[in-house]
Amino acid sequence: MLHTLQLPLTRDKVRELAVGDMVTLDGDITVSIGLPTHQRMAQAVADGQLLPVDLRGGAFFHLSTFVRESAEGPVPLYMNPSTSTRYNAWMPTLVRGLDLRLTGGKGGLDAASVQALRDTGCVYLSFLGGGAPLLSRGLRRVVSSHWNEYISQFRLLTLNVASLGPATVAIDAHGNSLYDQLREQAQARMPQLLQRLETARKASL
Repeated sequence: MLHTLQLPLTRDKVRELAVGDMVTLDGDITVSIGLPTHQRMAQAVADGQLLPVDLRGGAFFHLSTFVRESAEGPVPLYMNPSTSTRYNAWMPTLVRGLDLRLTGGKGGLDAASVQALRDTGCVYLSFLGGGAPLLSRGLRRVVSSHWNEYISQFRLLTLNVASLGPATVAIDAHGNSLYDQLREQAQARMPQLLQRLETARKASL
């Protein structure tokens, strides 16, 4: 099922999304792929400090973009997902502390992060790896840019997007995971595949 989602989302709306659903996004999202950015965000949450952008109930993604300065203002040039497992150490704190509704990137998250998604009512969206030409069509403008001492991709950027996606609900707010399903399917098929390989090996002797 394809959903057109207008951000921000209510918790009830997020809980309606199921693993395998496809979505496009309209509204404001915040992005960063910086390891120091995630560490800084998590420390601020742990210390009870406000972030420079209010992410409560919002959407925070592991998406990379470069912003070019122009006479008309900052222009986001592209959008490309980063591997989310790089940020496992900080995601439970961010999901719970910011009460996020949406997060995502590519590759999924660990069990502790999935539990945080269940606890708060948040889903993980999988964006197409290498899909920059498609995803970049959804960029509209830069809403805000913080921690600009970092390179563009590491900054805390809020972007306005229209029809961003499609992305797949890879982990839903009930803890169901496409990654777990695919792993179980692969493990179930492994004995048969190994038997076929052994049969082919013996046949070639």
